[in-house]
Amino acid sequence: MPTPRHADLRAAQRLVVKVGSSSLTTAEGALDQARLGALVDVIAARRRQGTQIVLVSSGAIAAGITPLGLPRRPRDLATQQAAASVGQGALVAAYSLAFAKHDLTVGQVLLTAEDVTRRSHYANARRTLDRLLDLGVVPVVNENDTVATHEIRFGDNDRLAALVAHLVHADALILLSDVDALYDGPPSRKGTSRIPLVRGAVDLANVRIGGTGSGVGSGGMATKVEAAGIATAAGITTILTSTDQAAAALAGDDIGTLFLPTGSRRASRLLWLAHATTARGRLILDDGAVAAVVERRKSLLPAGIVKVEGRFGDGDPVDLCNSSGHPVARGLVNYDSTELPALLGRTTHDLARELGPSFEREVVHRDDLVLL
Repeated sequence: MPTPRHADLRAAQRLVVKVGSSSLTTAEGALDQARLGALVDVIAARRRQGTQIVLVSSGAIAAGITPLGLPRRPRDLATQQAAASVGQGALVAAYSLAFAKHDLTVGQVLLTAEDVTRRSHYANARRTLDRLLDLGVVPVVNENDTVATHEIRFGDNDRLAALVAHLVHADALILLSDVDALYDGPPSRKGTSRIPLVRGAVDLANVRIGGTGSGVGSGGMATKVEAAGIATAAGITTILTSTDQAAAALAGDDIGTLFLPTGSRRASRLLWLAHATTARGRLILDDGAVAAVVERRKSLLPAGIVKVEGRFGDGDPVDLCNSSGHPVARGLVNYDSTELPALLGRTTHDLARELGPSFEREVVHRDDLVLL
């Protein structure tokens, strides 16, 4: 029996749907037009009912494998970026043709996760997606794999989809792949059961989550559960199921695994800062600074820093750590790693008097800081 929260999917007015590479390509990596078209038919049917839908689609690198004559998904970054450059155009062209059959227009949106944490970039991304949806367009979102570095090697579109769902204030998130649900063990093992409902972390305490993606994808079950956790912590109902069950998922049927919201919406840009960025460096704080940042939610000043680790520039994300080296917060730093060491342990008043008024500023402002 469907739970009452399956109704969230039936009634949703704004949805984010994420589809993985393995659902759009052949085993050899070529784009499968029939499978892509079948998914578009399902999305278009829901779109005709008045629901706004953002499609987060993997497949750019996979779609570039065959045109480049590669035997398999490349492992080195440069070839991955070359494949993404070729494949992204093929992927969006295929979506444009498929949606055009339903009189729907597609808009391509390429995001680099770390860029979106910056205030002006974040606001622009949100405005662009909102305007596309208001104009009746189906935004097709992907990570900007052509220029991304860390994202290609370690990032995934499951996490990106969860963050986009929060960015556009979606009512629900649907994660589609070649796996029909989360199970309490390896699905091939006799006696293994589908987990139909996850109310929170306690429901997963005894579940071993593993597995890697297919030969053309980069994500596994762990990344999907992590993405569901990000979305539900932000108040967004999430369902995980296979692409061939997309219509049933959109209809709110009892399929896949439904993750119920565990929290409420928080400042969206800070959600990106916490989950979409990788720290470029670490600032080790004294006990007083840790208390100020964590307990009193204050900005970080030079006087409270005892050590600088790593190389970073002005505006990069850094982890703020206690004396044991454990990260307690992440923030966007206002100095680069070469000039910061000379400022440690000194008050902003003294720095401004000695070096000029531009040095009377926080190392990390509280508005650009999230607790971990």
